[in-house]
Formats: sequence, structure tokens, C-alpha cells
Amino acid sequence: MYICVDFDGTIVDHCYPDIGRPVPGAIEWMKKWMRHDAKLILYTMRADGNSAGKVLTEAVDYLREYHLHFFGVNHNPDQAEWSNSPKVYANIYVDDSALGCPLIQPKGFRRPCVDWSKVGPEVEGILKGSRGKRVSGAVGSRLGKIIGK
Repeated sequence: MYICVDFDGTIVDHCYPDIGRPVPGAIEWMKKWMRHDAKLILYTMRADGNSAGKVLTEAVDYLREYHLHFFGVNHNPDQAEWSNSPKVYANIYVDDSALGCPLIQPKGFRRPCVDWSKVGPEVEGILKGSRGKRVSGAVGSRLGKIIGK
């Protein structure tokens, strides 16, 4: 299963162009998902070659320090086989800016960020239940249920 994960506000605090502190639970949950054979794709607005420097490379290097090696960075390598669309294909997108994504405000963080205590187990449950199955668009409604909507 392909899972796109944003960087700022999802994996780390919003401190662009710097890299903020890790969002509580983010690193641990992504490692768990990878143990369930999830293919994680870093899906971020960070890019190299602008006035901020090599901010995308720095983000990828930061994740490697935590032994997180992403299947793709701002693209899905398998997608070229069947589409030339610039939109990155995934079964699930985890992003602090996504409608309905549970958020928390950790002490000392600049802005709210993803609540991994809710998103982590929900996605893990989907991964456990989807072995060999195609996941439908039910992810958003399931996340809505866990945040009380």
C-alpha cells in the first residue's frame, strides 16, 4: 500500500526552512507501517534549488538519520508504468493540512500538527486489514469516525 506523508506539520514541527522537532509518534508509527510493507512516499512542498537552499535534501537526510528510507520523494516510482500524471498516487495521504486530519498542539510547537496517536493506529488497522486487498476511498470517513465526526 502506498502512503504519502507530508513533512512540515506532519513529521516535524513547522519551522521552514529549518527542520523542527519531531511530531510526537511520527517516526515510530512510520516505522511500524513499513513493517507492514507500506511504501511510504515523502510528499512535501520542500524543494531544492530555491533561495532557502537544499531544504528537500535536508529533509530526506533527516529522515535517513532515523532509518526511514522512503519509497519515493514527491513521486511514486511505480506510477510511471500506468500514468504520466504529475499528481502522486497513493492509497492514503497523511497531511496536517488535510480536511479531517486529527491535530494536536504540542507544547512549544509553532502550529498544530498531526495527532499520530489517532492517525497511527487507524492506518495500521487499514494496513493489517488490506493484505492483498484494494483499499477503497473509505479512509477519510474512517478517520472522521475516530475524531468524533
